[in-house]
Amino acid sequence: MEKPLVSIVIPCRNEEKFIEKCLNSIFIQDYPKNRMEILVVNGMSEDKTKQIVINISHKNPIVKLLENPKKITPAAFNIGIKKSKGSFIIIMGAHANYKNNYISKCIETSIKYKADNVGGIWKIMPAKNTIINKSIVFASSSIFGAGNAYYRRGYLKKIKEVDTVFGGCFKKDVFKKIGLFDENLVRSQDMELNIRLKKAGGKILLNPEIVVYYYPKSTLKEFFKHNFTDGIWAIYPLKFVKIPLKLRHFTPLFFILSVLLSALLGSFYYLFFWLFLLIIAFYLLFSLCFSINIAYSKKDLRYLFLMPITFACRHFGYGLGSLWGLIKLLIKK
Repeated sequence: MEKPLVSIVIPCRNEEKFIEKCLNSIFIQDYPKNRMEILVVNGMSEDKTKQIVINISHKNPIVKLLENPKKITPAAFNIGIKKSKGSFIIIMGAHANYKNNYISKCIETSIKYKADNVGGIWKIMPAKNTIINKSIVFASSSIFGAGNAYYRRGYLKKIKEVDTVFGGCFKKDVFKKIGLFDENLVRSQDMELNIRLKKAGGKILLNPEIVVYYYPKSTLKEFFKHNFTDGIWAIYPLKFVKIPLKLRHFTPLFFILSVLLSALLGSFYYLFFWLFLLIIAFYLLFSLCFSINIAYSKKDLRYLFLMPITFACRHFGYGLGSLWGLIKLLIKK
């Protein structure tokens, strides 16, 4: 029996360091090449991304370059979906590599379990062999840094029905039923679409046998900025749609508010000053405990000093971003 045609949609902008590795990981998939098309949607890149994709497409006709003048991710998704010919659409990130059975496992899981969207787990990898990049990897995959996000931490042992997955392998009919990605949302657009899918009775599955190797930011400055932006778009989308966010999305905001308010009120009342010290002490205690565990498991004492800073970039970046998103939301209202 012939395999279904799969359309792979890859949004990208300024990904000259990663796009070729990403495409190479797709070329070595065990899924038949004559049953897939790869649509790379370029968001007006200012580096060599476009030329790299053009060069690769000359050697591999299954690769097609599309342009995304709006530059934003949801617009890229929608351009790819509209141009796709497959009965299945797989959203892939350019900042990642994929296990060689990624596509076949996605299709197999979707058909076997009659799922509308299927995804797998992240195995977060350092883009550079530096201790800072490795500390970012550990912070991004630790329960202290990632909460209970199954796809980030990779501790799931069996197929599980979830609310959202990374990327996703969709039946194309899904988009005819619930519509495309909301282009008002620069981030969180995948979460919003999956909420619509669930409300329409759709099934979303996470299969731990489906593995993507994801490369986070490589410097603490980039890591902080990335988390700040994520924090904004954890709250600000409420301007456009009602997204029932999980506790992990609000925790950094509550933390930052508690720190700022207790510090402010502590200038006038001793009770709040002691509350501020208690909050900071508990945070430092948890951060230190997880840092010690990482330093011990990696047998490298440097992580004992570096991990608290990396965790702080994660939590304070996301929390301050969420606060800024809340301020923007209130101003707009």
